[in-house]
Amino acid sequence: MKKTQKLIAMEDKFGAHNYHPLDIVIKKAEGVWVEDVEGKRFMDFLAAYSAVNQGHCHPRLLKVLRRQAAKVCLTSRAFRNDQLPLFCKEVCELTGFDKVLPMNSGAEAVETAIKAARKWGEKVKGIKKDKAEIIVCEDNFHGRTTTIVGFSTEDQYKDGFGPFTPGFKIIPFGDAKALEAAITKNTAAFLVEPIQGEAGINVPPKGFLKQAAALCKRNNVLLIADEIQSGLGRTGKLFAFEHDGIRPDGVIIGKALSGGFYPVSAFLTSEEVMGVFNPGDHGSTFGGNPLGMAVAREALQILVDEKLVENSNKLGPWFMEELGKIKSKSIKQIRGKGLWVGVVLNRPARPYCEALMREGMLCKETHENVIRFAPPLVITRKELSLALKSVKKVFKELDG
Repeated sequence: MKKTQKLIAMEDKFGAHNYHPLDIVIKKAEGVWVEDVEGKRFMDFLAAYSAVNQGHCHPRLLKVLRRQAAKVCLTSRAFRNDQLPLFCKEVCELTGFDKVLPMNSGAEAVETAIKAARKWGEKVKGIKKDKAEIIVCEDNFHGRTTTIVGFSTEDQYKDGFGPFTPGFKIIPFGDAKALEAAITKNTAAFLVEPIQGEAGINVPPKGFLKQAAALCKRNNVLLIADEIQSGLGRTGKLFAFEHDGIRPDGVIIGKALSGGFYPVSAFLTSEEVMGVFNPGDHGSTFGGNPLGMAVAREALQILVDEKLVENSNKLGPWFMEELGKIKSKSIKQIRGKGLWVGVVLNRPARPYCEALMREGMLCKETHENVIRFAPPLVITRKELSLALKSVKKVFKELDG
């Protein structure tokens, strides 16, 4: 463990202490497996918060990255490049939206959606200048910018970072009546995660999204789904909103959009909403760069070619059913969709995650008492069965 401890000490000395990671130092990875600096292998059940749905170091993505990097990586949006038009066409055809605006990080895409919604509210809906409001939910997680943390209900995310941007209303997650009561003539949009990830894989009551969509349509309010974690196959559908049979006015994607090779995110919406942007209104030096676009195109194609959405839909319910068979006095609830599962405990989850790591399985606690399971979507039933053995062993040991 000497090498591990040396690297951890180095990071703690020179790096910011803004994370509390498990003490594993990974040096390489492939598919669902990672290897640490000591040579020990682990099964990854976090998938970089769903950024590597295609599996670690997918050979097709590596090939495309190398090929594009040898040609041109960055042009800025001052000039055009040959990968951006193809990405725009392919992602719109795959998702069914009219227009796309690519960015880099998920938080940037959320900021893009906020700006689009506000400007649409003022210029199209007719809300008075600087009066547009956006409704969000309790326990939301949409990123880490000062605007976004300002409408978080997690005190730590806001502590010391104010003052915050006004214009946001917060309602309980999954409460259609509260949404209806919150809507006014100044409401431009309702921004919501179809399933809340950081809140502990929090699934709303059945029918909530359908009710929300109807309310938004009736009141000329944009429904914007943040699918950065829940989208691109994670829940057994391309998008989690599909489980409710609805169609939002806009969707935000990121993470798995580039399979972990490069930060790529995007806001997808209608011609009407995207039409509020004029040259100079919004942008990013790296957003839409040829390297990112080439990688994202291939990452999307892998989801289709390898039927990863279908794999999540097939294996997810079986995995949840098997988890439900575990006899444990510490498990309160098992919830989720597809290969996105939260095991809610009546005690802190961190010791369970640390014990699972010792068994060769990597996952992470969220909201103190929830274990999040989210393996790469390339995982097999055999690998899931192997993981289940570790989970059963750990619960038996720690419960005892």
